[in-house]
Amino acid sequence: MLWGMRPHGTPEQLERRRRNALALLRAGRTFRDVAQRVKASVSSVVRWQQVYRKKGLKGIRHQSRWGRPPRLSARQQDDVRRRLEQGAIAAGYSTNLWTLKRIAHLIEKHHGVHYTHVGVWKFLRTQLRWSCQKPERRALQRDEEAIEHWKRTDWPRIKKTARTWGPSRVPRRKRVSAHPQRP
Repeated sequence: MLWGMRPHGTPEQLERRRRNALALLRAGRTFRDVAQRVKASVSSVVRWQQVYRKKGLKGIRHQSRWGRPPRLSARQQDDVRRRLEQGAIAAGYSTNLWTLKRIAHLIEKHHGVHYTHVGVWKFLRTQLRWSCQKPERRALQRDEEAIEHWKRTDWPRIKKTARTWGPSRVPRRKRVSAHPQRP
């Protein structure tokens, strides 16, 4: 195992592995034997024992998630999700397009938490697991029936056929060698 890499498994599984290692040490096993059995490095097993001696079981428990905690509680996040799903018009905007600025304003208005545009973007990606969706731009005067009629009747007539498509029939030039052949 490389130094600094987190081993695979949930925090609970890793805590169970540390507890298992300590039980094996108490049973009289060597550090090397314990490390092989729990698939860890010898230095990790030594460190777990040292932490256990200083802090007890509290020291080997799994820790909470790293990084800054979310600024909105789970209930507030659900409320923001619900409001976003209702649409921007329901929130009082003239169009149904959510922008980062509008979402930041919505969060601050209802939950008193200020987010920058970048913070809103990260919140949407990490907490709500949403991605950016670009709206399609279409003319208001667009006539869907006329477009379908054109696709069915005119487009097949205009479309290039297999006969007219492809490389031209221009013959290739013969390749001339820079060095004449010897007789």
